[in-house]
Amino acid sequence: MAGSTAAAWLRAGIYPSGDPMASKKKAAPRRKWSAKVDTESTYPPEGLFKQSAAVIARALASPEVSPKGPGSGMRMLSFYINRAGRNLDAKQRTELEKAKELLHQRVERERESPQKSTRREKAA
Repeated sequence: MAGSTAAAWLRAGIYPSGDPMASKKKAAPRRKWSAKVDTESTYPPEGLFKQSAAVIARALASPEVSPKGPGSGMRMLSFYINRAGRNLDAKQRTELEKAKELLHQRVERERESPQKSTRREKAA
């Protein structure tokens, strides 16, 4: 039955190659958008992401690495985690997630501190 359908398709010209069993061309492997990312911002020091969470968080929050503040460091860390994907072992991923939490806490502290100073100024 399948053979007769294939023959009908051949007669109808559906298989331009003439061979219904011809293998389809494989699509070129899609490249990830993140592979093309090129930035003019600062780069973290070599080997930083293999260190402890506290060291990673401190370095990414520093003005030398993140001149726009710890939020920028948080984006760098998230990008690294997402880019590494399944290639991260469980121990390293755990350490990076701890660093992410430490950076998050630092970002929250910085968000709160300017708000407190403006409240004091309004009260005075």
